[in-house]
Amino acid sequence: MTGRVTLVGAGPGDPELLTFKAARAIARATVLLVDDLVGAEVLALANASARIVHVGKRGGCASTPQSFIEKLMLAEALKGEEVVRLKGGDPFMFGRGGEEAEHLRAHGVAVEVVGGITSGMAAAAALGAPLTHRDHAHGVIFVTGHARAGGESVHWPTLGAASAQGLTLVVYMGVSAVESLQAGLLQALPCSTPAAVVQHASLPQQRQVVCTLETLAAQVRDELIGSPAIVIVGNVLTGLASLATTSPLSQAA
Repeated sequence: MTGRVTLVGAGPGDPELLTFKAARAIARATVLLVDDLVGAEVLALANASARIVHVGKRGGCASTPQSFIEKLMLAEALKGEEVVRLKGGDPFMFGRGGEEAEHLRAHGVAVEVVGGITSGMAAAAALGAPLTHRDHAHGVIFVTGHARAGGESVHWPTLGAASAQGLTLVVYMGVSAVESLQAGLLQALPCSTPAAVVQHASLPQQRQVVCTLETLAAQVRDELIGSPAIVIVGNVLTGLASLATTSPLSQAA
């Protein structure tokens, strides 16, 4: 009999941020295909007899080809396995879960999706900042700073213009291109616009920088902030930016 595949969001890293439904799916799986950013404490929930296959997937690093992952999921499901594709954050937020679900359904395999707390939301919560606010932002834009190979790069001036209308920008995989991000946004936003970067959101090794758009790239470089990290830009950070003027910009969690 054909098995089943469940796309599970493992959240930003802290195992306590898993949903109950995600924990149950992990525990019943016979095969787990796991991304790099899923920690050992989450994998400890798996059945001792389950087969765990690490399939990479981290921005800026060598990754397992997506086509191979999709073929492997399909092959295991057709054997009758209970397959869990375990992804950091949410499977449908820059996790390519949509492509995987389409591939499986096209071959007659049932797919269930278990959402997870995406790292953009976790980063804001770690800062103690909202993503929307009645006085500062009536919406939020989630965007990737990592362009698809051969595809068009993000047009930061356009996103800056949207942010100027009262939208918070949350940028995934943006630190490697932080200079172009900063330069583009400054074409539409004041240099005093609050900004922040959170690395390893929700984990013990979390680090963060609170600054302004004018100093964003320099702070990321000086504080050696790397991937995985979330960049947040917008007036929802106003209170944090004012605190940063009297305290070190780089803070431990």
